[in-house]
Amino acid sequence: MPTLSPRIQTIVIGADDGWGVQEKAREMERAGRDIILLTMGDHDFPTAEPIRDACCEALKAGRTSYGSIHGIQPLREIIAKRAGPVHGIEIDPDHVVVSMGGQAGLFAAAMACLDPGDEAIVIEPFYATYDQTIRAAGGVPIAVQTHPDDGFQPDVATLRAAITPRTRMILCNSPNNPSGAVYTRDTLEGIAELCRDHDLWLVSDEVYHSQVYEAPHLSPVSLPGMRERSFIIDSMSKSHAMTGWRSGWIICPDMTAADCIIDLFLTSAYGIAPFIQLAMRAALATGKGPEHEIAERYRYRRDRAVAALSRSTRLKIHPPQAAMYVLMDLRHFVTDAERFAYALLEATGVAVMPGDSFGTSTAGHIRISLTAPEETLVEACTHIAAFADTWSET
Repeated sequence: MPTLSPRIQTIVIGADDGWGVQEKAREMERAGRDIILLTMGDHDFPTAEPIRDACCEALKAGRTSYGSIHGIQPLREIIAKRAGPVHGIEIDPDHVVVSMGGQAGLFAAAMACLDPGDEAIVIEPFYATYDQTIRAAGGVPIAVQTHPDDGFQPDVATLRAAITPRTRMILCNSPNNPSGAVYTRDTLEGIAELCRDHDLWLVSDEVYHSQVYEAPHLSPVSLPGMRERSFIIDSMSKSHAMTGWRSGWIICPDMTAADCIIDLFLTSAYGIAPFIQLAMRAALATGKGPEHEIAERYRYRRDRAVAALSRSTRLKIHPPQAAMYVLMDLRHFVTDAERFAYALLEATGVAVMPGDSFGTSTAGHIRISLTAPEETLVEACTHIAAFADTWSET
């Protein structure tokens, strides 16, 4: 009997890919238990009505044929126009390739940058699929830790020490999920210097650029010598509450790279449906209003969640500078954050993500998503604070 390829069998390593608490919470919910799910970065409110209306109009007009693999020209033009000021560069619409969400963009960028066996540096903490995506592309993820006491800012010397002759790529995520950290200019200039000195690709995941609260967003691609060696990943999932639409894009360094990404999508997704692309265009044509409204909603929720969690005498909270999550440090009283998360779920019905899901830098932490109505979120955070203050591992 033939065997499955090692590549596909080793995409996920270990029995639990980080979503075990959520799966358990769903089981409890189906059994009739009241659950407050704070695991996924999936909004608790729908996509705005004008965007949905644009999709419906496109469907009524019969825009249901194959979609452009590159992305329809009007959409790529508005992406380039809107993204230029965000990332601090001039963008040719032909260098934009529309993708099935940011995840497909990440995979395509990894395929473009890595040959089998090549190494990619991944800065911790990182979104749970980063290392899996690199392995799926045949690469070898090399995780580089950051430290909670440094605000999860990468140390350039540590990154430099991780570079080997097999290194081909650095994957950078600022604003960061799960920490909410925004990398400083000094940090990003250090990363850019490493890419230039060692002739490395940079894949810059900037999907949270619209949800920045205190620190300004700086794209590393805007720094000297970086445009020609960088792929930018962006998406409307978080900025426009369009997670299920799978609406993202890659900004490529040149037309050669864009053509290669299009060739990859030719053999896989074969383009996004025209009615979705037209809805994306309509959403972007409304200006920054929807993004600002969503960002302000999460800023408000962040402040209320942090206030409720701060009632605990034990929790050490990392108030996020950006994004839609709050990370809590339990290391001074918990040895196993995953065990804590499962116990919290059983006792209170509140589901959170164990920090180990995002790399060793957040071991001993838990992360909540701010994806519940405000009063429900405060209720959940009140439960977390009270449970933490009474928790005992004995």
